[in-house]
Amino acid sequence: MFRSNLSNGLSKTRKPTTQEKKRHTIKAQLVISLLTLTIFSVVVDKGRQHDFSIFKGSCLVLHPDALLLADSGYQGMHKHHQNSTLPIKKKKGRRLSTEDKVHNKTLSKQRIFIEHINRRCKIFRIIKEVYRGKHKNYSLTWNLVAALVNLRHGCI
Repeated sequence: MFRSNLSNGLSKTRKPTTQEKKRHTIKAQLVISLLTLTIFSVVVDKGRQHDFSIFKGSCLVLHPDALLLADSGYQGMHKHHQNSTLPIKKKKGRRLSTEDKVHNKTLSKQRIFIEHINRRCKIFRIIKEVYRGKHKNYSLTWNLVAALVNLRHGCI
């Protein structure tokens, strides 16, 4: 058998394809009360946007004494809301002190309830899987799921 090393002529004319990720994604941000485990608000925006920029763009009116627990995606929250708690990030080339580790551990113990609420929402298939509806209706879908979660767990 003889094989030639010549390539197909079509491969030279075909343009290389690039895959751009997160172009058509949608992100939902929940505001939850830790006392009653009620979903107060759902803010929906493009998936390419940063979490903190979605928070700033939502223009939510929060009481100044309300304690906000956020993850590390909300760095700079103290400028917009004084009573907020964020995890302490490790500096480059250094380790976290034991006090910082304890702070992060207590914060994660409080924030785990928020993750449980996210799980309750993700039980609904329309939220869990790829959303195939119109993007303008995604906010309505999340609000309906949030209302059902609040109703199901007796939060209303």
